[in-house]
Amino acid sequence: MSDKWKREIKGKRLKPESLMMGYGYEPSWSEGALKSPIFQTSTFAFETAEDGKAFFELAYGLRQPDPGEQPGLIYSRINNPDLEILEDRLALWDDAKGCAVFSSGMAAITTTLLSYLRPGDALLYSRPIYGGVDHFATHVLPDLGITPVGFPAGATAAEIEAIVVEADAADRIGLILIETPANPTNMLVDIEMCAALAAKYSTPTRKVLLGVDNTFLGPVFQHPLHHGADLVIYSATKYIGGHSDVVAGAVSGSTEALAPVLAMRTFLGNAIGPWTGWLLMRSLETLKLRMERQVESAQRIARWLVDQPKVQGVLYLGLLPPDEPQMEVYKRQCHSPGAMISILLEGGEAESFRFLNSLSLVNLAVSLGGTESLAQHPCTMTHADVPLEEKIRLGVGHNLVRLSIGVEDPDDLILDLAQALQAV
Repeated sequence: MSDKWKREIKGKRLKPESLMMGYGYEPSWSEGALKSPIFQTSTFAFETAEDGKAFFELAYGLRQPDPGEQPGLIYSRINNPDLEILEDRLALWDDAKGCAVFSSGMAAITTTLLSYLRPGDALLYSRPIYGGVDHFATHVLPDLGITPVGFPAGATAAEIEAIVVEADAADRIGLILIETPANPTNMLVDIEMCAALAAKYSTPTRKVLLGVDNTFLGPVFQHPLHHGADLVIYSATKYIGGHSDVVAGAVSGSTEALAPVLAMRTFLGNAIGPWTGWLLMRSLETLKLRMERQVESAQRIARWLVDQPKVQGVLYLGLLPPDEPQMEVYKRQCHSPGAMISILLEGGEAESFRFLNSLSLVNLAVSLGGTESLAQHPCTMTHADVPLEEKIRLGVGHNLVRLSIGVEDPDDLILDLAQALQAV
């Protein structure tokens, strides 16, 4: 085995940021090219017909691999070197056995849901959650005979169980899906508590899995698998991609938990292409550097925002009071407060729009986690489809503006935010 594939030196484990430069790839495979080339091909030639038969048997799950046997390359809808190297590297961040990458974050989540839910089941999920996921849960899954059962982020185990009982879903839970921190309120959901609930709702014949959308803190600042999660889901468009030039998603977890997801991906055909895989490999090399800079700036900006007269409140993990119940969860499962800030402005939609329309350096756009700072109005944009009364109940009101802090100079960002606040 080449040193490039080793995860330790003299018994000391190497960190993911060190392994992003070469793990999973050998320059000898490609004429000595230091970086993996873009394997722009739709199909792959087999050495023998027997190889083709064996590769398809593994791809379709017709048999278990023999000791030491690896899946072979067949077709880029199923596998591709750029896709596989990327998956090997992404798995390192979550300390996962494997990873599956997708054409978008929504593709990652919906494929996971369709892999584990069947007619008659119930999906137990936290709210608020990304608007696209909320729409899929409340408008698409019911047409498939699947009941969505939502609970507010920050709810206790007893409160969640009461909601499940009220929905008559205790014996129908097929999957638990949580997003923590919640989008866009930054409320935390206790991963270990939800893992315990998943175990409680499991039966001898069916295990209830826990999936965690880890997009807000990314694979650098939160590791859900260490707290009992079975699957970790990302919009890789965000921090993993980090440059607002690709759309992708990812799911990591154990080999067993990923197997149905990979099988579903094969037949839905929503894997990424080689160009996207190559670009994401590029981004992984600077992932930690970018995120650390973004957090450093976000902490400074959040502290500044607290003192602004036209700001009613700042929703940021770095500002949690010591006696806040969420602080115990934060200390246990988060390594950093992240770079997502939501602010509550004086007024409502009109004041929020005046603020957004007055920004100059900060871009008015949805998405997050890129090198550029972004601002948007969740109530009328990313969460537009959620009923207004639900949004208000979950804290996503007309006066909430979500900020994604980029890598610009923090003084310049504060200058821009200050002049925009004057318009409020």
